[in-house]
Amino acid sequence: MAKTSPARICPVAAFQKMISGKYKLRIVWDLKDGPRRYGEIRSGLLRGASGSAEITPRVLSRELKALTMSGLIDRKDFGEVPPKVEYRLTRKGKSFVPVVAAIREWGERNLGEPVLTEAA
Repeated sequence: MAKTSPARICPVAAFQKMISGKYKLRIVWDLKDGPRRYGEIRSGLLRGASGSAEITPRVLSRELKALTMSGLIDRKDFGEVPPKVEYRLTRKGKSFVPVVAAIREWGERNLGEPVLTEAA
């Protein structure tokens, strides 16, 4: 009788679960240039969000917590009053930036508005 190996998680499914959510990719992309505070992340999400509803604090907090739990970002609490918290990419998060860049480039090539040309 053959031994069965432990069930392996499909890497694509695991990746999809890790980045599921409306804002996770955009948060990682915004953090590529360095640490950001909560308000800066929220402002970044509001830019370029044409036609989408404003992100609620609860949803943003949930997305940040999930990214922290997955090891893509790190949360640094300065222990000050008023509270000062900063988010930054971890080494794992930095390794993910080229993936997001590739998705962005693909979107620009394939999902962008068609360029109108003048009729001759």
